[in-house]
Amino acid sequence: MHTTIKLRSGRQEGITLVELMVALAIGSFLIIGAVQIYSQSRQAFVINESIARVQETAQFALDTIEADLRMASNWGRTSRGLSIDGRSMIGAPNPKTLPVPLTCGEDWSIELGTPVDGFDNVVGGANIGLPCPPEPNLNTAQANSDVLTVRRASVNPVPLQAGRLQIQTTRIQGQIFADGNIPPQFDPLTSATHNLMVSSYYVDTNSELIPGVPTLRRKILGIQGANSTVFDQEIAPGVENLQIQFGIDMNEDNTVDRYVNPGAEIYNPEAPGYFPGARVLTARVWLVVRGLNREVGVDDQRTYSPANAPTQTFNDEVRRMQVSKTILLRNTRI
Repeated sequence: MHTTIKLRSGRQEGITLVELMVALAIGSFLIIGAVQIYSQSRQAFVINESIARVQETAQFALDTIEADLRMASNWGRTSRGLSIDGRSMIGAPNPKTLPVPLTCGEDWSIELGTPVDGFDNVVGGANIGLPCPPEPNLNTAQANSDVLTVRRASVNPVPLQAGRLQIQTTRIQGQIFADGNIPPQFDPLTSATHNLMVSSYYVDTNSELIPGVPTLRRKILGIQGANSTVFDQEIAPGVENLQIQFGIDMNEDNTVDRYVNPGAEIYNPEAPGYFPGARVLTARVWLVVRGLNREVGVDDQRTYSPANAPTQTFNDEVRRMQVSKTILLRNTRI
């Protein structure tokens, strides 16, 4: 007996051309939407990263300056710079004939009577506001930016080191020396040895790390071989302007009575215009910080006028921000 199987032939049905076109149109809209969302997210990420970079540069530069300023006038066991023997004085820039580096002037490293000082709105170019010769391919100073000099001792006591400028202090007196031997009038058990530290901050128009970008730099006292010397360090590329004002206590009540620009004679005991008893209690610091690259579409309509610097506007597709901070000098209060 044979079984016969009959195959039924039928028509296979698919999608019509109209349905295909509708599906393609919907898919295209979804793809376009996804691309737009990605593009917007990518653009937001780039903008946020750029802003974060500028903020990071500003924070790092401020933190570096603040760490120095807070410790200004700390000479080890005393904060009385005028009581330290060997410091620069009127008519005697180096009374102990110490082996000071002459790069930035004989008294730059030992003018302890002014633990903070500076220059207001320097001319720029080769003139950075300090009597320092330009470094090769460096030191094209930013015009209308300030210079800040901070003098202090190292935070912790250090071993003796011949050739380095050091300070031996008790609670009432001190002396600068550089021969690696504690001055004979000091008892090693009741005095301490600290390194003398001096930094002068300024803005250069051209970074070594990122050519064409301005940068914060500093001249810093150090040692090379067996001799004290001055090094030039790059701190923060992107810093375009530095401005400083000092808060002065005029009547010894530990309260700021007025703010002055760096270089004013009122707070300098060695200057003719010194106001007796005037002390620097605080420092206001302004920074104008820019991005490291041009960004298409950045349209900065703001004006920048930190402290007494001339007002500036920019139209170069570079992101910028202005920051400021008031810093308390811990060691200048009575």
